[in-house]
Amino acid sequence: MVLLAKPLESVDAYVEFFTSQPLPVLKRTVRELDALRADMDTVSGKRLAAIVLGDPLMTMKLLTYLQAHRRQAQNHDITTIDRAIMMMGLEPFFRVFSDMPTLEDALAAHPRALIGVLKVIGRARKAAHYARDWAVVRHDLDVDEITVAALLVEASEIVCWTFAPALTERVYAMQRADRSLRSVVAQREVFGVTAQEIQQSLIRTWQLPALLVALMDAGQVDNPRVRNVLLATDFARHVSHGWDDAALPDDLAAIEQLIHLNREPLLHRLGAPEEALARFLPAEPG
Repeated sequence: MVLLAKPLESVDAYVEFFTSQPLPVLKRTVRELDALRADMDTVSGKRLAAIVLGDPLMTMKLLTYLQAHRRQAQNHDITTIDRAIMMMGLEPFFRVFSDMPTLEDALAAHPRALIGVLKVIGRARKAAHYARDWAVVRHDLDVDEITVAALLVEASEIVCWTFAPALTERVYAMQRADRSLRSVVAQREVFGVTAQEIQQSLIRTWQLPALLVALMDAGQVDNPRVRNVLLATDFARHVSHGWDDAALPDDLAAIEQLIHLNREPLLHRLGAPEEALARFLPAEPG
C-alpha cells in the first residue's frame, strides 16, 4: 500500500489517491472473520454484522462494495449492515472479503499514526454506541441506520490517518502547539483542503446511500435523527478529552432535550464517573 507523503493539489486528487488502493481493516477484524469462515455452517448474519460494525473501515468497505456492485433490479438503498450481509449472502461475503490488508501492517512504520487512527476508530465506535442507545430511547424508526451513520461521520479522518499518516500527524502537532488553532485551519495549512471537503467528495465517489449521507449532514441538524447522530459524534469527541472538557455542559443540555431524560439518569446512562456528577448536577439545597 502506497502512503502519501506530500500534499496534493485538490480535493479530487486526494479522493482519487485514497480510492485507488484497497482499504485496510483492523487486524482483529481479519482474525474474527477467519474464525467464522472456518465454521461457516453455524454463522449467523447477526454475529457477522457485529464484527463489521466493530470496525468503521470494514463497514466502509462493505457498503462501498455493495454500491459498486449494485444490481440494476435493486430499487432501494441498503442502509444497514444486517441487510447488506443478507443481500450478499454468507458465502459470497467470505469469498469477497478474504486476504484483506490490515491497518496495523499498513502503518507499521508509523506507530504514532497507528495510535492516532486507533483513537479515532475507538471514538467512532463510542459515537455509534451512544447514537444507538439514544435512538432506542427516542423509539427511532430504524436504530441500525443511526448506528451506521454515527460510525461513519469521521470516515475522512480515519482515511487520512490511514493513507496520509505523516500529513495527519503534522495537523495534530500544530494543534498541540497551539490549543486555540481550529482543526479546519490546520488541515488547510497542511493538506490544502479540509477533512470535511474530503469527506463530502469521498461520499459522492463511494455513492453511499442517500439516507446515510443525509443522517451525517450538519445542514439538516433540525431533523431529530440527524441531531441524534451528530450529538453522539460531538459528545464522543469531547468526552475523549476527559469529563472536564469545556464543551460537555452544552452537549449534556442538548442530549437532555433530544431524549427527554433528566440530568442525573442521563449521567448514569452515559457512565459518568462519580467526580463528574458533582460538576454536572445542581447543588442540593443546604
